[in-house]
Amino acid sequence: MDHTDVLRSPAGWRVLVIGGASGMGKTGVCRALARRYDVPVVEADDIVEALLAVTRPEHLPEVHFWRTHPEAARQAPESVVERQIAIARALAPAIEAVVANHVGTDTPVILEGDYVLPVPATPGGQVRAVFVHEDDEAQVTANYLRREPEAGSQRHRARVSVLYGRWLAAEARAAGVPVVAPRPWEDLADRVAEAMEARGRCRLPLRD
Repeated sequence: MDHTDVLRSPAGWRVLVIGGASGMGKTGVCRALARRYDVPVVEADDIVEALLAVTRPEHLPEVHFWRTHPEAARQAPESVVERQIAIARALAPAIEAVVANHVGTDTPVILEGDYVLPVPATPGGQVRAVFVHEDDEAQVTANYLRREPEAGSQRHRARVSVLYGRWLAAEARAAGVPVVAPRPWEDLADRVAEAMEARGRCRLPLRD
């Protein structure tokens, strides 16, 4: 059996956050870590879809932005990144509520998504985080092509992803949260686990 597939219970944490921009390899590493720790994965995208289903654009304009302004995705990459940051900040209370629920009910989970923001690391916290960042646009373009061959080469999307990923990585480092390069893929799960266990303890602000 592969070392990364050995099941073991989470020690000292209840929520493991895997953040980073799209196309960086988060989904694959989360699946490996879910097998390793024998816990489920919650995708931030599901939180977004739930909010879209029960709110209107006037309630949460940032969260509804891509549906109400689909043409904006074709704007300059820097403009798209600014919008992504705004959406992430708007989603923060909902994500914090999910995290607080899992901590409060003692239910371990891995939470992953593009819109999860890093927060200051706190030793011994029940919520820990690692961010994954690939800085090579050509590699991210290749990742998209392999994942979505029917869409062709998505260079603009890859540029957006790298720029947004750089911002997330900078925020993570400033908060003391580890940032891991996805390559080599073969030992990514090991490296993420080691980073999390060594210095990836973090605390998300929980609501009373």
